[in-house]
Amino acid sequence: MGHIHAENPERLVRLLESFPGFVAGKPATREEIESVHSGDYVQAVESIEAETWLDADTYAGPTTWEAALLAAGCAMRAVEQEGFALVRPPGHHALEGCAMGFCIFNNVGVAARHAQSEMGAQRLAIVDFDVHHGNGTEAIFRGDESVLFVSIHQWPFYPGTGGPGTSDEHALNIPLAAAAGDAEYAQVFRETVEPAVRAFDPDLVLVSAGFDAHEKDPLGGMRLTVEGFRELARRCSALGPKTAAVLEGGYNLDTLPTLVEAALEGFSES
Repeated sequence: MGHIHAENPERLVRLLESFPGFVAGKPATREEIESVHSGDYVQAVESIEAETWLDADTYAGPTTWEAALLAAGCAMRAVEQEGFALVRPPGHHALEGCAMGFCIFNNVGVAARHAQSEMGAQRLAIVDFDVHHGNGTEAIFRGDESVLFVSIHQWPFYPGTGGPGTSDEHALNIPLAAAAGDAEYAQVFRETVEPAVRAFDPDLVLVSAGFDAHEKDPLGGMRLTVEGFRELARRCSALGPKTAAVLEGGYNLDTLPTLVEAALEGFSES
């Protein structure tokens, strides 16, 4: 990327080295991206010809269009195969008409619409356990009765959304104080997330799997352990008949492969 940035290519290099059995994805089409993003914004991303900053945190360059299409396409393949999409750039901060917080296109959003339009899924639950609130995903699906959005995140923290009193019938925000760990996450899953998702009765559970709530992540302030992420994944996979996951954050290059491996184990346990 030509400079030091937390969301850098080495994140995927480490993961692909650790999981050599991966299957390459195909890029999403413009029409698929426009299922959640405005045509003007999509055109603006396609038109990027030089290194630039789309906001204070989000770098882009001549290869961003290709990378962002591939990330969304891999997310779509994950829902088709009930797999885990290892992608960058991440997506859960991306809004309908703009990039935000390292995110270009909302990968989970594109995958959710694909599941509904091409796979017959009528009701989807999106569970986001990235350390940051999934504000883009919430905004895209806010008011959509076919999607239940759940976010467990550090509060107060970037991006400043998802605080107390922001939930409604189809958006469940669970803000946790810094330094929350395995016990606190398990408690809110047991007492709040699981009853809400099971009452919604989704056809598919789509997980925004961020690993920046780990105790050694440089950007977060939480205390989840390897076992904590394994348990989160196990609980997510038990929430519906089908589960798929898409990588969001996680910026410690040394721990990220181990955390993804733990999550894969958890997803396969139910």
